[in-house]
This record gives sequence, structure tokens and C-alpha cells, in this order.
Amino acid sequence: MALNPNKDLKQFYSIAEVGEMFNLPVTLLRYWEKEFPTIRPKKGGNNVRMYTKEDIEEIRLINDLVKVRNMKLASARELIRRNREGAKNSSDLLNRLTNVRDQLMEIKKELDALV
Repeated sequence: MALNPNKDLKQFYSIAEVGEMFNLPVTLLRYWEKEFPTIRPKKGGNNVRMYTKEDIEEIRLINDLVKVRNMKLASARELIRRNREGAKNSSDLLNRLTNVRDQLMEIKKELDALV
């Protein structure tokens, strides 16, 4: 049986992997679990946290609101409670725009190298 290199097939991620994805300390992730009850990692042997893709999407949204937009935790929690879809759509749009900006900057670098 061949191994599939596609990481998207992974069902669970450790707290260290999630922290690395967002460049966040694991202590902050544990704190966010207390502040945002929608983050519910499974606990395996030795109480090791195992995050699902849904947990990671929730962390992505919280990270965007708290770290990128500098919202207070209470404000982020309230926004998610009142308008989860709007907050998520806004976060997705910001991520796409950031990716487009990064791609444009890379193209500019390549064009500058040609001149």
C-alpha cells in the first residue's frame, strides 16, 4: 500500500502542529479553548489534544479576529456568536486578498529581476 503524501487526509493534528500552523504558542491555544467553547479538541492517551479540521478552522477565525485585526477576546467571541458566517466570510476574504498580494509581490520581484 503506497503512502499518500496529501496532508489534507490527516484527521487529527497535535497542539504543536496547530501552534506551528499559526505561529502561536501552545499555551495560547489552551487559553483560547477556555475562552471559545467552540474549540473542542479530542483528548487521546495521556490527555494529548488532537485537533480536527473544524477546530483548526475555528482557530483560524479567532486568530484572524484577535491577532490580525486586534480585537479583544470578548469582542471576537461576541462577533462569532452574533454573526459567525459574516466573520468567517470576512476572514476568508482577507486571506484570499493576502494571498493575491503575496503573488503580486512575487511577480513584481520576477519582473524587476528581468529589467
